[in-house]
Amino acid sequence: MSERVLVAGVGNIFLGDDGFGSEVARRLASEVLPHDVTVTDFGIGGIHLAYELLEGYETAILVDASPRGEEPGTVYVLEADRDETVDAPTDLPVGMAGVLADAHAMEPGSVLDMIGALGVSTRVLVVGCEPADVDERIGLSPPVQRAVDEALRVVLELLESNADTTDRVDSTSGSSEGPSTRKES
Repeated sequence: MSERVLVAGVGNIFLGDDGFGSEVARRLASEVLPHDVTVTDFGIGGIHLAYELLEGYETAILVDASPRGEEPGTVYVLEADRDETVDAPTDLPVGMAGVLADAHAMEPGSVLDMIGALGVSTRVLVVGCEPADVDERIGLSPPVQRAVDEALRVVLELLESNADTTDRVDSTSGSSEGPSTRKES
């Protein structure tokens, strides 16, 4: 039996490089993928992503622009830590009370809190990109636009290896012609 995988583009196309996840999802949707892989651009619809994860995916790959202090356009892979800190008064993961009040404000971290609270055990990987500019505008900056191809390669590699990053070697490209890739845990 094959593993069901969700690849989710996340971000706001009206905030420059924050639209990175949406662009990767758009491009990935035109690739020939295994039948058990679903690609969806969730944009800023975090609540929809959380509900989709309730459908029984073994792995989710979230693609998002996320600042980590690297050079703009750096692509990295993170595995979400499923150890949750619980807020005693509500018995929900920290941040859940606010999420339940404002579903439109759900960031990927809030989505992970929500699915954890609901008992979903989906393995979550993040293919992230260091943004250069998240000001109000449509379109990616040049380094982030170049990173889209690298992110596609990384996602396809994760899908090919059945989303197993534990055996992957950290690969950092020193080339000035394209973005670098980092694997972090």
